[in-house]
Amino acid sequence: MTDTTSADLATAIGGELPYLRRYARALTGKQETGDRYAAATLEAILADRNVMHPDLAPKVALFRAFHLIWNSSGAPVDTPEDETPEGRAQQRLAGLTRNSREALLLHSIEGFTADQIGQIMDLPQSEASHLVGIARREMATGLRGDVMIIEDEAVIAMDLSEIVKGMGHQVTGIARTRDDAENLAARHLPDLILADIQLADNSSGIDAVNAILQKHGDRPIIFITAFPERLLTGERPEPAFLIAKPYTEEQVRSAVSQAMFFASTEMLDS
Repeated sequence: MTDTTSADLATAIGGELPYLRRYARALTGKQETGDRYAAATLEAILADRNVMHPDLAPKVALFRAFHLIWNSSGAPVDTPEDETPEGRAQQRLAGLTRNSREALLLHSIEGFTADQIGQIMDLPQSEASHLVGIARREMATGLRGDVMIIEDEAVIAMDLSEIVKGMGHQVTGIARTRDDAENLAARHLPDLILADIQLADNSSGIDAVNAILQKHGDRPIIFITAFPERLLTGERPEPAFLIAKPYTEEQVRSAVSQAMFFASTEMLDS
């Protein structure tokens, strides 16, 4: 392989790596675990460039390489008997149909088509589509809770509220600033927080979330941002659940279902 080819491969992987990290973190529910699988994928590619399938688009090939690593490890889902939040989450995950959650994440969060999901997971297109449908039904069953929305744009806030309510959740309120968010949490503590990064008074949604968690304890968080790559550098603690603007209803629904499965998630430092 020539130096030019190596450089092109590095460029292609570099551009898609933030999204692989996002996927791996959502799949495992933790930054540390997800990043470990992403790193193992890069190591496998460095050891054997053929792991990146030459006939596939770079992002598809990269995610396919990840799944080779993921499946070779048995796509592990530990089933601890402890009653910690993470223990209960892992017990629920163990009950899902095999490969269904992966297919749903690939489709709704990363935007892959059924054909591309089949290429990534080495499945027929029809089976990939079927798994997405199964995951939607299984993950939504019995997952109802109170959701706080931290968003300063009124139209977006109302749209998110309608999506969340349509899933059967209750919206505790909408906060436009950090102070609003902290006050709202004090009045009605949510089970999940859906938060924009940049708020109306130039305060930070990240700071608002961290203040709430510090005072009231861990709970699932989903961040929304127009620049997800800025939060997926691997250089500091980062969110496991992240939606890019502009978002789709399906992305929000999937992320909320995923986050509800995990009772805690790694937060950004303030």
